[in-house]
Amino acid sequence: MPAEARPANADTPVYAGVCSFVGGVISPLLANIYLHEVLDTWFEEDVRPRLRRDAFMVRYADDAVLCFADEDDARRVMAVLPRRLERFGLELNGQKTRLVAFTPPESDDDRRSGERAFDFLGFTHFWRRSRNGRWIVSKKTSKVRFTRALKSVSEWCRSHRHWSVADQRKMLNRKLLGHYAYFGVIGNSVSLSRFRYEVGRRWRYWLNRRSNRSGITWDRFARLLARYPLAPSRVSHSWSAPPAANP
Repeated sequence: MPAEARPANADTPVYAGVCSFVGGVISPLLANIYLHEVLDTWFEEDVRPRLRRDAFMVRYADDAVLCFADEDDARRVMAVLPRRLERFGLELNGQKTRLVAFTPPESDDDRRSGERAFDFLGFTHFWRRSRNGRWIVSKKTSKVRFTRALKSVSEWCRSHRHWSVADQRKMLNRKLLGHYAYFGVIGNSVSLSRFRYEVGRRWRYWLNRRSNRSGITWDRFARLLARYPLAPSRVSHSWSAPPAANP
């Protein structure tokens, strides 16, 4: 609510208000400014010196991952973090906040491997075997982001199905290249290829609904793709995490 403030040498009141930009383009910037003191500085100057072992934090806007070498340290910080945020009018998202024992699985058949994965910035981080048999941290497109991206493409195809095929293909390739530019990391090639395939399926589905004439068979659609190909999946980022020591 607006608050009235009177300067010492002024008769006209000045009104100050606070606006909340939820989902706006400026939201990440505002979050960075606010959380720098609330979370970043607090974690480095007050929390880390009191921990038994090493810890670090990775944050983007209001999403953060806090990593601890000691489980007791993690649980202690987890207990005080809600109170820290509450002091500044913030609260944790209960659906996203959890403790994860992010350690290499004991074997390939370890049923708890799913519990050792977590989502951050659209990626699911998990353990997998490298080519030389060592456990490494890998990333793939999270289910939520994958589904959301496909839904967006499907809605676009529905509303633009009467465009020319050439124009549709041009815009779909822009969407695919944008997807690859963000999610194109080493280890995510399966998700990228699957996304391209699913985009093609949805494109064919809405092309079939352009008129009441006979639909586009898969053979006919294959010939259409030969003339108007979709951008192939590609890795845009070569970074990969260092391997973990085998138990």
